[in-house]
Amino acid sequence: MADKNNAQVKIKKQEKPNTLHKKKLLIYAHYYVPDTASTGQILRELAEGMLDTFDITVICVVPSYLGTIEDKYKTQKYYEENINGVKVLRIRVPEFSKTNKMSRIKNILGYFFGAMAATFKVGKQDYVFSISQPPILGGLIGVWGKWMKRAKYIYNIQDFNPEQVLAVGYSKNKIVTGLMMWFDKFSCKRSDLVITVGRDLVETLNGRFRGATPPKSALINNWIDEKEIYPLEADNEKVVAFKKKYELEDKFVIMYSGNIGLYYDLENLLKVIEKFPTDTKAADGREVIFAFVGAGSVLDKLILYKEKHHMDNVVFIPYQAKEDLIYSLNAGDVHWCVNAKGIKGVSCPSKYYGLAACGKPVLGVLETGSEVRCLIEETNGGLCCEPGEYDEVENNIRWFIEHAGSVEVEQMGHRGHEDLIKNLTREESVKKYAEEILGC
Repeated sequence: MADKNNAQVKIKKQEKPNTLHKKKLLIYAHYYVPDTASTGQILRELAEGMLDTFDITVICVVPSYLGTIEDKYKTQKYYEENINGVKVLRIRVPEFSKTNKMSRIKNILGYFFGAMAATFKVGKQDYVFSISQPPILGGLIGVWGKWMKRAKYIYNIQDFNPEQVLAVGYSKNKIVTGLMMWFDKFSCKRSDLVITVGRDLVETLNGRFRGATPPKSALINNWIDEKEIYPLEADNEKVVAFKKKYELEDKFVIMYSGNIGLYYDLENLLKVIEKFPTDTKAADGREVIFAFVGAGSVLDKLILYKEKHHMDNVVFIPYQAKEDLIYSLNAGDVHWCVNAKGIKGVSCPSKYYGLAACGKPVLGVLETGSEVRCLIEETNGGLCCEPGEYDEVENNIRWFIEHAGSVEVEQMGHRGHEDLIKNLTREESVKKYAEEILGC
């Protein structure tokens, strides 16, 4: 027994030096696994990927992305967990409904003020990292953490606000949007480093400070884990099962996968799809079908339009579990990657990385100079046109239909995949994050 205790002491002494040299990094994540929010997934992979460099703590809400909270998270104010080596401090927040704005606001404010208080529970930190979610408050909580911990602050901007709000006409109140801009510029100015996810977002950041010195910034692309999402053969058992379940067998599938929400102009794109009759055949003889996989605020409108106009070549498929995403993405022959007009420099559609990872050609409706359009055009990985150019959208759909099964279409997907493996892997992006944080 004494020998066993001595052995444990020796192990602890050997482990201690390995943790002493690590800098401490605090991440404000809002959502974190097991929540399915895309930013929560990115932050999980980022945190776990940097554990060799940093001792990492995440402050986030209890699992509640869909609005409901399990009973086990309703009895305490804070919950401490360890997920794959990452220390997680969860804050209890009120439940909410996505259709009730007031409940949503209460939930977000619960996170904001809860995170401020939770900051005092995590000890000394060398770096504080926050993202631009929730809008404006995500940046401000990072400034708070910097001041309270006397740490370097890294602000990761996934979406610019109020620019996004203005782009889709969600609010035209100049007082509200003016205050939003002031606060988010304040967060940028107080940061030691701003990391954006696209070259057009870098331009937006610099444009905010035209005539003054912009904050230090870096561009690091988002990613998808290329070891989890990759090309599969058409006869893969689970791909075949997915197609059979949703009646996609022997069809030429033009797929949209992701959030069916405000920022994608999907209602007008459905009107373009209406120009392709139900009996439209691709060049290789397969019937053409348009599949929408996901959910969001405009889904019901799309379903009503489809039913009213008898568009039997359009199907709607629920969100797929993360472990099944590889099969649904591989079931598409061509994939949409779209944004509404005005989103350039404001947001970057990260769904592109999944499409490239599974080696699929892309039907892009994206503004010239936007990050993902640049990636598609640089690799010749698909066809692109401007948002609102509906005649060109129709022409590009028709081109893919007329070239279905061709080597040309197949090579588009291959080129996008090769570029991702060479330049846009999870490992490469996480490495850049660690280097930029240490160097700020």
